[in-house]
Amino acid sequence: MLLSLEDLTTVFPSASGPVRAVNQVSFSIDRGEVLAVVGESGSGKSVTALSATRLVPQPPAIIESGRALLDGEDMLALPMRKMRRLLGRRVAMLFQNAFAALHPLRSIGDQLLETIVLHREVSRSDALRIGVDLLRSLGFVDPPALMKRYSFDVSAGDAQRAMLAFALAGEPDLLIADEPTSLLDAVAQDEILTLLKQIQARTGMAIWLITHDFGVVSRLADRVVVMYGGRAVESGPVDALLGEPRHPYSRGLIASVPDANARGRLRQIPGEIPDLARLPAGCAFRARCDRAQTRCGSDEPVALPVGDGRTARCWLYSDAA
Repeated sequence: MLLSLEDLTTVFPSASGPVRAVNQVSFSIDRGEVLAVVGESGSGKSVTALSATRLVPQPPAIIESGRALLDGEDMLALPMRKMRRLLGRRVAMLFQNAFAALHPLRSIGDQLLETIVLHREVSRSDALRIGVDLLRSLGFVDPPALMKRYSFDVSAGDAQRAMLAFALAGEPDLLIADEPTSLLDAVAQDEILTLLKQIQARTGMAIWLITHDFGVVSRLADRVVVMYGGRAVESGPVDALLGEPRHPYSRGLIASVPDANARGRLRQIPGEIPDLARLPAGCAFRARCDRAQTRCGSDEPVALPVGDGRTARCWLYSDAA
């Protein structure tokens, strides 16, 4: 096991009360595995990753409890100096918006070489050689020309491929990819997904993929964690979970995916995501669930085994339900 989250909880104070954006989340990622964390906007999937890596702004956020164990070492307990050294070298991030991550007044090459020198502790001349090879491996035909350019002078797809080079510069064990294709056109999306799959197969790097796109999930992931209302409500192998989801929210989410061959109205989950500052008693999904029972309004569900190596946080699978 490479990474293990144990009861991770992150709270944002608000006038309405504490917002539990991440609520006792637990899951693990094995070496060489691609784990997809999916859910609607506001489900907590991105804040979970930012909390585990301590990139969530503190304040306003408060990491209230839990552990994030990387090879058994709790990243939440490390001195910040050691944590900064770990980020980029062992754990790297690929964010949604490459243009926001790249400095507009510095060339792509200057920023990439700085990253390589920092994480690999090599000379600038060695960093140049490494950078050229890295960019070429990501499909750039003329890496030296790209390195002279600025973020405003490249396409969104090229900017994201450049950011992938930044993420790989330290040869990390784990890449956290947060909606890496959502701002790209279809061609650029395909390029990035193909590269991620090739890199993972070649290097054995684990990937923590954050997305709302089940097409991306089915193409890349080995396992899936579904989040709702700050909690992990279902987890399991990708084929089993996508083929026969067990949690009512997972079923609704997958059924809502548009089908080009289907006729009639698009399906959707009724209702709205609950206010995380005013979570109801019991199951947070109860008001939107067509299979809710009396117990769902009073008792918080626990993660229960549902077969095929899966768990679901739902009382439907309890003998006492």
